[in-house]
Amino acid sequence: MADTAAPATNTPAPQLDDVMLAMDVVDTLRHQESLVERELGQESRDEALKARLRQIYESQGLEVTDRILDQGIEALKESRFTYTPPKPGFDTFLARLWIRRRAVGSIAGILLVVLVAVVGWQIWRSNEASRAAEELQVELTVTLPAAVKEAGKAALASATDKDAKAAVEDVIAKGDAAITAKDGDAMRGVVEELNALRADILQTYTLTIVSREGEDTGVFRIPDVNENARNYYIIVEALTDSGEALALPIVNEENGKTETVKKWGVRVPEATFEAIRADKSDDGIVENNVLGEKHRGSLKVDYLMDVEDGTITAW
Repeated sequence: MADTAAPATNTPAPQLDDVMLAMDVVDTLRHQESLVERELGQESRDEALKARLRQIYESQGLEVTDRILDQGIEALKESRFTYTPPKPGFDTFLARLWIRRRAVGSIAGILLVVLVAVVGWQIWRSNEASRAAEELQVELTVTLPAAVKEAGKAALASATDKDAKAAVEDVIAKGDAAITAKDGDAMRGVVEELNALRADILQTYTLTIVSREGEDTGVFRIPDVNENARNYYIIVEALTDSGEALALPIVNEENGKTETVKKWGVRVPEATFEAIRADKSDDGIVENNVLGEKHRGSLKVDYLMDVEDGTITAW
Protein backbone atom coordinates (compact mmCIF):
# COMPACT_ATOMS: atom_id res chain seq x y z
CA MET A 1 0.00 0.00 0.00
CA ALA A 2 1.49 3.27 -1.12
CA ASP A 3 2.21 5.91 1.52
CA THR A 4 -0.04 8.87 1.27
CA ALA A 5 1.93 12.07 2.05
CA ALA A 6 0.09 15.08 3.35
CA PRO A 7 0.16 17.91 0.84
CA ALA A 8 2.75 20.55 1.76
CA THR A 9 1.32 23.89 2.65
CA ASN A 10 3.45 26.99 2.21
CA THR A 11 2.19 29.54 4.71
CA PRO A 12 3.36 32.96 3.56
CA ALA A 13 5.31 34.93 6.15
CA PRO A 14 3.16 37.56 7.77
CA GLN A 15 3.68 41.01 6.27
CA LEU A 16 3.96 43.70 8.96
CA ASP A 17 3.20 47.33 8.49
CA ASP A 18 6.32 49.16 7.50
CA VAL A 19 6.29 51.52 10.48
CA MET A 20 5.69 48.70 12.94
CA LEU A 21 8.41 46.67 11.30
CA ALA A 22 10.85 49.54 11.49
CA MET A 23 10.02 49.93 15.17
CA ASP A 24 10.65 46.25 15.70
CA VAL A 25 14.02 46.57 13.97
CA VAL A 26 14.93 49.38 16.34
CA ASP A 27 13.78 47.31 19.30
CA THR A 28 15.85 44.37 18.09
CA LEU A 29 18.88 46.61 17.76
CA ARG A 30 18.42 47.91 21.32
CA HIS A 31 18.33 44.38 22.69
CA GLN A 32 21.55 43.61 20.83
CA GLU A 33 23.60 46.32 22.50
CA SER A 34 26.95 44.62 21.89
CA LEU A 35 26.06 44.22 18.24
CA VAL A 36 25.09 47.87 17.92
CA GLU A 37 28.26 49.03 19.60
CA ARG A 38 30.38 47.00 17.18
CA GLU A 39 28.45 47.56 13.98
CA LEU A 40 27.29 51.13 14.35
CA GLY A 41 30.67 52.28 15.51
CA GLN A 42 31.78 52.40 11.85
CA GLU A 43 29.39 53.48 9.08
CA SER A 44 31.35 51.39 6.53
CA ARG A 45 29.99 48.31 8.18
CA ASP A 46 26.27 49.12 7.81
CA GLU A 47 25.96 46.41 5.20
CA ALA A 48 27.35 43.80 7.59
CA LEU A 49 24.87 44.99 10.22
CA LYS A 50 21.99 44.68 7.76
CA ALA A 51 23.07 41.14 6.96
CA ARG A 52 23.11 40.23 10.64
CA LEU A 53 19.65 41.73 11.18
CA ARG A 54 18.26 39.99 8.11
CA GLN A 55 19.59 36.71 9.46
CA ILE A 56 17.82 37.33 12.80
CA TYR A 57 14.48 38.01 11.17
CA GLU A 58 14.78 35.13 8.68
CA SER A 59 15.35 32.78 11.63
CA GLN A 60 11.95 33.98 12.89
CA GLY A 61 10.30 33.38 9.50
CA LEU A 62 10.08 37.08 8.65
CA GLU A 63 11.16 38.69 5.41
CA VAL A 64 12.47 42.23 5.84
CA THR A 65 13.44 44.47 2.94
CA ASP A 66 16.59 46.52 2.75
CA ARG A 67 14.50 49.69 2.96
CA ILE A 68 13.03 48.64 6.30
CA LEU A 69 16.43 47.67 7.65
CA ASP A 70 17.91 50.99 6.53
CA GLN A 71 15.03 52.87 8.17
CA GLY A 72 15.52 50.96 11.42
CA ILE A 73 19.27 51.66 11.52
CA GLU A 74 18.73 55.36 10.81
CA ALA A 75 15.91 55.55 13.41
CA LEU A 76 18.19 54.11 16.07
CA LYS A 77 20.92 56.60 15.17
CA GLU A 78 18.42 59.47 15.33
CA SER A 79 16.75 58.08 18.51
CA ARG A 80 13.41 57.83 16.81
CA PHE A 81 10.83 55.55 18.43
CA THR A 82 12.63 56.32 21.72
CA TYR A 83 10.77 57.87 24.59
CA THR A 84 12.48 61.01 25.86
CA PRO A 85 11.03 62.24 29.14
CA PRO A 86 9.97 65.88 29.19
CA LYS A 87 12.25 68.41 30.82
CA PRO A 88 11.47 69.23 34.42
CA GLY A 89 9.23 72.28 34.84
CA PHE A 90 6.11 73.62 36.45
CA ASP A 91 3.86 72.25 33.70
CA THR A 92 5.48 68.82 34.06
CA PHE A 93 5.06 69.00 37.83
CA LEU A 94 1.33 69.80 37.49
CA ALA A 95 0.86 67.02 34.96
CA ARG A 96 2.47 64.47 37.26
CA LEU A 97 0.35 65.70 40.14
CA TRP A 98 -2.77 65.22 38.02
CA ILE A 99 -1.68 61.69 37.07
CA ARG A 100 -1.09 60.86 40.74
CA ARG A 101 -4.09 62.81 41.99
CA ARG A 102 -5.54 59.89 43.96
CA ALA A 103 -2.36 59.21 45.92
CA VAL A 104 -1.59 62.93 46.25
CA GLY A 105 -5.14 63.55 47.47
CA SER A 106 -4.85 60.85 50.13
CA ILE A 107 -1.51 62.18 51.34
CA ALA A 108 -2.81 65.74 51.32
CA GLY A 109 -5.84 64.63 53.34
CA ILE A 110 -3.66 62.92 55.92
CA LEU A 111 -1.39 65.95 56.15
CA LEU A 112 -4.41 68.20 56.54
CA VAL A 113 -5.76 66.07 59.40
CA VAL A 114 -2.34 66.10 61.09
CA LEU A 115 -2.06 69.86 60.63
CA VAL A 116 -5.53 70.45 62.06
CA ALA A 117 -4.72 68.18 65.03
CA VAL A 118 -1.41 69.94 65.74
CA VAL A 119 -2.93 73.40 65.44
CA GLY A 120 -5.88 72.35 67.59
CA TRP A 121 -3.58 70.93 70.26
CA GLN A 122 -1.50 74.10 70.29
CA ILE A 123 -4.63 76.22 70.66
CA TRP A 124 -5.95 73.96 73.45
CA ARG A 125 -2.61 74.07 75.23
CA SER A 126 -2.47 77.84 74.95
CA ASN A 127 -6.02 78.14 76.27
CA GLU A 128 -5.23 75.77 79.15
CA ALA A 129 -2.13 77.79 80.07
CA SER A 130 -4.13 81.03 79.97
CA ARG A 131 -6.91 79.48 82.03
CA ALA A 132 -4.41 78.16 84.61
CA ALA A 133 -2.76 81.58 84.85
CA GLU A 134 -6.14 83.24 85.36
CA GLU A 135 -7.12 80.71 88.04
CA LEU A 136 -3.81 81.22 89.85
CA GLN A 137 -4.26 84.99 89.74
CA VAL A 138 -7.76 84.69 91.17
CA GLU A 139 -6.51 82.31 93.87
CA LEU A 140 -3.66 84.63 94.91
CA THR A 141 -5.69 87.84 94.88
CA VAL A 142 -9.17 86.69 95.91
CA THR A 143 -9.62 83.11 97.13
CA LEU A 144 -6.62 82.67 99.45
CA PRO A 145 -6.74 86.19 100.94
CA ALA A 146 -10.42 85.65 101.72
CA ALA A 147 -9.61 82.30 103.36
CA VAL A 148 -6.89 83.93 105.50
CA LYS A 149 -9.23 86.71 106.59
CA GLU A 150 -12.05 84.28 107.39
CA ALA A 151 -9.80 81.91 109.37
CA GLY A 152 -8.31 84.83 111.32
CA LYS A 153 -11.73 86.28 112.08
CA ALA A 154 -13.02 82.91 113.36
CA ALA A 155 -9.95 82.26 115.52
CA LEU A 156 -10.03 85.75 117.00
CA ALA A 157 -13.72 85.45 117.81
CA SER A 158 -13.02 82.19 119.70
CA ALA A 159 -10.35 83.72 121.95
CA THR A 160 -11.47 85.17 125.29
CA ASP A 161 -8.22 85.97 127.11
CA LYS A 162 -5.47 88.33 126.04
CA ASP A 163 -2.85 85.63 125.58
CA ALA A 164 -5.04 83.69 123.14
CA LYS A 165 -5.95 86.89 121.27
CA ALA A 166 -2.29 87.87 121.03
CA ALA A 167 -1.40 84.43 119.61
CA VAL A 168 -4.11 84.74 116.96
CA GLU A 169 -3.07 88.29 116.03
CA ASP A 170 0.53 87.15 115.52
CA VAL A 171 -0.60 84.56 112.97
CA ILE A 172 -2.94 87.06 111.29
CA ALA A 173 0.04 89.38 110.84
CA LYS A 174 1.87 86.56 109.05
CA GLY A 175 -1.17 86.11 106.83
CA ASP A 176 -1.26 89.81 105.92
CA ALA A 177 2.41 89.66 104.91
CA ALA A 178 1.73 86.60 102.75
CA ILE A 179 -1.22 88.37 101.08
CA THR A 180 0.94 91.40 100.28
CA ALA A 181 3.65 89.15 98.83
CA LYS A 182 1.05 87.08 96.93
CA ASP A 183 2.71 83.98 98.39
CA GLY A 184 0.19 81.17 97.87
CA ASP A 185 2.04 78.55 99.93
CA ALA A 186 2.47 80.95 102.85
CA MET A 187 -1.23 81.86 102.78
CA ARG A 188 -2.24 78.21 102.81
CA GLY A 189 0.10 77.59 105.74
CA VAL A 190 -1.42 80.52 107.66
CA VAL A 191 -4.95 79.20 107.09
CA GLU A 192 -3.92 75.79 108.50
CA GLU A 193 -2.18 77.42 111.48
CA LEU A 194 -5.18 79.61 112.29
CA ASN A 195 -7.57 76.65 112.08
CA ALA A 196 -5.35 74.59 114.41
CA LEU A 197 -5.03 77.51 116.81
CA ARG A 198 -8.78 77.98 116.89
CA ALA A 199 -9.23 74.27 117.65
CA ASP A 200 -6.80 74.59 120.58
CA ILE A 201 -8.63 77.66 121.88
CA LEU A 202 -11.99 75.90 121.77
CA GLN A 203 -10.68 72.71 123.38
CA THR A 204 -11.55 71.98 127.01
CA TYR A 205 -10.20 69.33 129.38
CA THR A 206 -9.27 68.64 132.99
CA LEU A 207 -5.61 68.06 133.82
CA THR A 208 -6.02 65.02 136.04
CA ILE A 209 -3.34 63.45 138.25
CA VAL A 210 -2.73 59.77 137.47
CA SER A 211 -3.27 57.54 140.53
CA ARG A 212 -4.07 54.15 139.05
CA GLU A 213 -2.53 51.03 140.56
CA GLY A 214 0.74 50.09 138.92
CA GLU A 215 1.30 53.56 137.45
CA ASP A 216 3.52 56.37 138.69
CA THR A 217 1.83 59.40 140.19
CA GLY A 218 5.03 61.40 140.65
CA VAL A 219 8.76 61.10 139.90
CA PHE A 220 11.83 63.16 140.53
CA ARG A 221 14.97 63.77 138.51
CA ILE A 222 18.48 64.72 139.54
CA PRO A 223 19.77 67.31 137.06
CA ASP A 224 23.12 66.61 135.41
CA VAL A 225 24.32 70.12 136.19
CA ASN A 226 23.55 69.87 139.90
CA GLU A 227 23.55 66.45 141.57
CA ASN A 228 22.44 67.96 144.88
CA ALA A 229 19.16 69.25 143.39
CA ARG A 230 15.97 67.43 142.50
CA ASN A 231 13.28 68.24 139.91
CA TYR A 232 9.85 66.98 140.97
CA TYR A 233 7.14 65.98 138.45
CA ILE A 234 3.48 64.99 138.82
CA ILE A 235 2.19 62.64 136.08
CA VAL A 236 -1.03 63.92 134.50
CA GLU A 237 -3.42 63.28 131.62
CA ALA A 238 -5.92 65.57 129.86
CA LEU A 239 -9.43 64.14 130.24
CA THR A 240 -12.49 65.39 128.39
CA ASP A 241 -15.94 65.58 129.97
CA SER A 242 -16.58 62.06 128.69
CA GLY A 243 -13.39 60.73 130.31
CA GLU A 244 -11.39 60.40 127.07
CA ALA A 245 -7.65 61.01 127.40
CA LEU A 246 -6.43 63.47 124.77
CA ALA A 247 -3.13 63.15 122.93
CA LEU A 248 -1.41 66.56 123.11
CA PRO A 249 1.91 67.93 121.85
CA ILE A 250 4.24 68.24 124.86
CA VAL A 251 7.81 69.58 124.94
CA ASN A 252 10.24 67.35 126.82
CA GLU A 253 12.53 69.78 128.61
CA GLU A 254 15.24 67.15 128.94
CA ASN A 255 15.86 66.89 125.20
CA GLY A 256 13.91 69.79 123.72
CA LYS A 257 11.78 67.53 121.51
CA THR A 258 8.01 67.86 121.11
CA GLU A 259 6.07 64.61 121.33
CA THR A 260 2.34 63.90 121.11
CA VAL A 261 1.47 61.90 124.21
CA LYS A 262 -1.50 61.06 126.43
CA LYS A 263 0.47 61.22 129.71
CA TRP A 264 3.27 63.55 130.73
CA GLY A 265 4.95 64.97 133.80
CA VAL A 266 4.43 68.55 134.99
CA ARG A 267 7.23 69.97 137.10
CA VAL A 268 6.03 71.13 140.54
CA PRO A 269 7.62 72.52 143.70
CA GLU A 270 8.66 69.98 146.31
CA ALA A 271 5.76 71.12 148.57
CA THR A 272 3.18 70.29 145.90
CA PHE A 273 4.87 66.95 145.22
CA GLU A 274 4.84 66.01 148.94
CA ALA A 275 1.20 67.08 149.39
CA ILE A 276 0.07 64.83 146.53
CA ARG A 277 2.19 61.94 147.84
CA ALA A 278 0.60 62.30 151.27
CA ASP A 279 -2.85 62.36 149.68
CA LYS A 280 -2.16 59.08 147.91
CA SER A 281 -0.54 57.44 150.94
CA ASP A 282 -3.86 57.34 152.84
CA ASP A 283 -5.70 54.85 150.66
CA GLY A 284 -3.69 54.59 147.42
CA ILE A 285 -5.91 57.14 145.72
CA VAL A 286 -5.27 60.83 145.10
CA GLU A 287 -8.49 62.42 146.28
CA ASN A 288 -7.57 65.92 145.19
CA ASN A 289 -6.64 64.78 141.70
CA VAL A 290 -7.22 67.88 139.56
CA LEU A 291 -3.99 69.74 138.89
CA GLY A 292 -5.58 72.26 136.51
CA GLU A 293 -8.30 73.02 133.97
CA LYS A 294 -8.21 74.11 130.35
CA HIS A 295 -11.17 76.41 129.62
CA ARG A 296 -12.76 77.27 126.30
CA GLY A 297 -11.40 80.48 124.82
CA SER A 298 -7.95 80.15 126.34
CA LEU A 299 -4.74 78.43 125.36
CA LYS A 300 -3.38 77.98 128.86
CA VAL A 301 -4.28 75.67 131.71
CA ASP A 302 -5.56 77.29 134.87
CA TYR A 303 -3.59 75.43 137.56
CA LEU A 304 -5.25 74.78 140.92
CA MET A 305 -1.94 73.90 142.58
CA ASP A 306 1.49 75.48 142.48
CA VAL A 307 3.49 74.36 139.45
CA GLU A 308 6.77 75.28 137.79
CA ASP A 309 7.74 75.64 134.15
CA GLY A 310 8.82 72.43 132.50
CA THR A 311 7.42 69.08 131.38
CA ILE A 312 8.77 65.62 130.52
CA THR A 313 7.36 62.89 128.27
CA ALA A 314 9.30 59.92 129.58
CA TRP A 315 10.41 58.78 133.05
